[in-house]
Amino acid sequence: MRADLPSSSNRESVHAFASMPLSLAELLFDRLPDVVFFAKDLQGRYTHANRTLATRLGLARREDLIGRRVDELFPSSLGHSYAEQDRRVLDRGVGVIDQLEVHLLAGGGRGWCLTCKQPLREPVGNSVIGLVGLSRDLPRMPAGERLPRALQRVVGKILSRYAEPLRVGVLAQDAGISLDQLERRMRQLLGVGPRQLLVRTRIEAAMAGLGGEDSIADLAQRCGYGDQSAFARQFKAVVGITPSQYRRQQR
Repeated sequence: MRADLPSSSNRESVHAFASMPLSLAELLFDRLPDVVFFAKDLQGRYTHANRTLATRLGLARREDLIGRRVDELFPSSLGHSYAEQDRRVLDRGVGVIDQLEVHLLAGGGRGWCLTCKQPLREPVGNSVIGLVGLSRDLPRMPAGERLPRALQRVVGKILSRYAEPLRVGVLAQDAGISLDQLERRMRQLLGVGPRQLLVRTRIEAAMAGLGGEDSIADLAQRCGYGDQSAFARQFKAVVGITPSQYRRQQR
């Protein structure tokens, strides 16, 4: 996973991009083991990162990240996807809000997170000069009986009927609460809203199914996607690789 560290001149040029507020944020986010914090320059090279990210990449020091890109540090299935996402933020100047993703945990395992990225702009001229981001681990799904009864019904339907064309508004209505209440309570207790839980459930089912012999088109239908191309786009956005690539890896 490790690559040669950047040269001293490259490291100095990257550090020239750094600012004190980001350095302070870096130290503060060291206190949150379930949050990855980072900042990158226009070339997608890390300028700041908290210790959580360094630990998950198997690096002894955060300084070992500086001047390196995600495709140098992460397994290819994740690194290329993260690099594409960085490029979109840097080129378009538009952020990413609560993107549900599979990410790397300490020890090399995989887990679920919500990622936010925002472009960094210079004070004068408003040109994009980098990006800053967070990835927050999602908690494990609590047992159904530990949820309020209204949420038990909604979560139960999502987990058991994810292959159906479920509508979040209808789920809220069936539970006897407003859509805003449903969104708020689910985020408080589960870390995700109903739409994100539905996507997570469908993708987890697809990941399990890709170890079998069913065609990807049949699997897409079975996981609630009427269109195979829509399924492939959603799968890649969340897992980092296409269903076909994931199947080859599993085999």
